[in-house]
Amino acid sequence: MIKPHGSDELNPLFVYDTAENEKLQTEAESLKSILVSSATAANAVMLGGGYFNPLTGYMNKADALSVARDMKMTSGLFWPTPVLNLLHDAQGIKAGDRIALKDPNVDGNPVLAVMDVEAVETFTDDEMAMMTEEVYRPHKDEAHPGVEAFNAQGKVCLSGPIQVLNFSYFQSEFPDTFRTAVEIRNEIAERGWNKVVAFQTRNPMHLAHEELCHMAMDRLGADGLVIHMLLGKLKKGDIPAPVRDAAIRKMVELYFPENSAMVTGYGFDMLYAGPREAVLHATFRQNMGATHFIIGRDHAGVGDHYGAFDAQTIFDEKVPKGALQIEIFKADHTAYSKKLHKVVMMCEAPDHEKEDFILLSGTKVREMLANGEAPPKEFSRPEVAKILIDYYQGLNK
Repeated sequence: MIKPHGSDELNPLFVYDTAENEKLQTEAESLKSILVSSATAANAVMLGGGYFNPLTGYMNKADALSVARDMKMTSGLFWPTPVLNLLHDAQGIKAGDRIALKDPNVDGNPVLAVMDVEAVETFTDDEMAMMTEEVYRPHKDEAHPGVEAFNAQGKVCLSGPIQVLNFSYFQSEFPDTFRTAVEIRNEIAERGWNKVVAFQTRNPMHLAHEELCHMAMDRLGADGLVIHMLLGKLKKGDIPAPVRDAAIRKMVELYFPENSAMVTGYGFDMLYAGPREAVLHATFRQNMGATHFIIGRDHAGVGDHYGAFDAQTIFDEKVPKGALQIEIFKADHTAYSKKLHKVVMMCEAPDHEKEDFILLSGTKVREMLANGEAPPKEFSRPEVAKILIDYYQGLNK
């Protein structure tokens, strides 16, 4: 199986030993505690599950600035985005303190992790602006949900190793879908897969997405596919995770051969950082055991902040050769061809005009679903459309 990024073995930061976990829970009751941001909590979940291997906790200022500028830590380790614990003020915390991190996303704010604080530092306005520009590449005059979330957390940076005690709400709310990198690696091994394709989604999968996965598997000679859903916070208007989950499971049940696809999810808040987030996605897909990762048009984008294929070209232009072992399957926009009577990559149909494809905007699809109208069968499987129609019509009641 493919090695994790940066180490021979996966090193998840979750405390699996029950006695040790309970001991830390008890200790946390007497520690100074802070309520962290949703982004910091999501970072803890990813560190706990082994997705952010080989990181041992939150980055310090020097590492975060180096990662933002050059996609590598001061040690030289390749890493695409800062992994931070940011606050508005230090709350009296100093280097050497041991603190409890409380979860903002669960009622009662239980302790999510215990942290040994190695440094308390403050980013300047210019440093925050540099990280924002390098990671998100925002348009100066337009709102960007990732930029807003990043800069809303504060400028005080707590760095140091953590021990993760639970997986926030993800394990309880998505027991059939949430999986750690450790669990996915184990299941890949149990299924006997060697060449494994990962597909990222924060949306339901329509026919074009389904066929893209089949194309990638066929062309790569893959043993299996891991459909890996983002289960964390999205932007307003995105379809909730339980609805996406039901729609994707129905598609896999009906249209994929047995033992060819796993439906899983991970606990993270969407960054909407386009190319940089695509590299982060590839990094933690390697950690979960995938050998190949599909990256299509405007991966992890928002609005028109990024070029259509910037999330692909960054791997050629900015990711050093050998920095990651996982390979990228570059996909063009896929659509149903009226001429060929099948879904194709649009770049592979040079004799087609726009009217030769069935193309529907997201707005148009949402309008159809809300009106109880299924999109054309060339766009969406009817069984998938039914689940989405039920959801949208429920919003109108």
